[in-house]
Amino acid sequence: MEETRTLKIGLPKGSLQESTFKLFRKAGYRVTVSSRSYYPTFDDPEIQSMLIRAQEMARYVENGILDCGLTGLDWVLEQNSDVVEAAELSYAKEGLKPVRWVVAVPNDSPIKKLEDLNGKRIATELVGHTKRFLEQNNIKAEVDFSWGATEVKPPLLADAIVELTETGSSLRANNLRILHTVLVSTTRFIANKKAWEDPWKREKIQNIVMLLKGALAAEELVGLKMNVPKAALSTLMEILREQGLHSPTVSELIDKDWAAIEVITKEQSVRDLIPRIKNAGASGIVEYPLNKVIP
Repeated sequence: MEETRTLKIGLPKGSLQESTFKLFRKAGYRVTVSSRSYYPTFDDPEIQSMLIRAQEMARYVENGILDCGLTGLDWVLEQNSDVVEAAELSYAKEGLKPVRWVVAVPNDSPIKKLEDLNGKRIATELVGHTKRFLEQNNIKAEVDFSWGATEVKPPLLADAIVELTETGSSLRANNLRILHTVLVSTTRFIANKKAWEDPWKREKIQNIVMLLKGALAAEELVGLKMNVPKAALSTLMEILREQGLHSPTVSELIDKDWAAIEVITKEQSVRDLIPRIKNAGASGIVEYPLNKVIP
């Protein structure tokens, strides 16, 4: 009996965990994990997974302990890891936008530009990349590793911080202002170089990536179905073309005076689009969510 081959994949524990699980489920994988376990189970017997902090993921993938994993570009750069980037997956804890590492200082700080950081103390979790950034900008400052609660350290424990932000709300809540963006980061699906050279593992990784990217592409889209009197068809098509929908599907109905249209559009535009197509003659309008959109 042939032994089942397995792909060892690392899933990020922490802030990205729930959004990653949600993405995999939308991609078609059933993922379960108990509250005290670090080993999620997939309904695919060819996948073995482990929860690893995103900060450590690249190191374990580079060393071959894991075949592949999901982590931020920031942590790949922080560890200078030599891995294959199989895909960029633009999602984060709170949405689909990239996250930023920024230099932030207290609102009343005399530090107004990067050069003012010379001789100052900076607290951050991104120590290695911050040091390289300062060196590239000819700035000599002391960089301390922060074990957490970085936003509360200025001005007593640090003059400035380099901190991760999605919306900037936490920084504003702690009376900090952004001085400069150090790095823009998105989630990356990375692979071990030896695993990537294995044809079976590469194909497995590429198939997973295709489904994950399809699930992400569907995040901001919805489908619309409607019935349209043929007399209003040209008007309806013009409205849909204004939304960038160049190829809606038009089908004949039993009633030869009517047609059915099915389109995919941005969810954000639907609240304005539905009243317009209704007023133009569409009826039986159905909006439905999408799981995956594969180009």
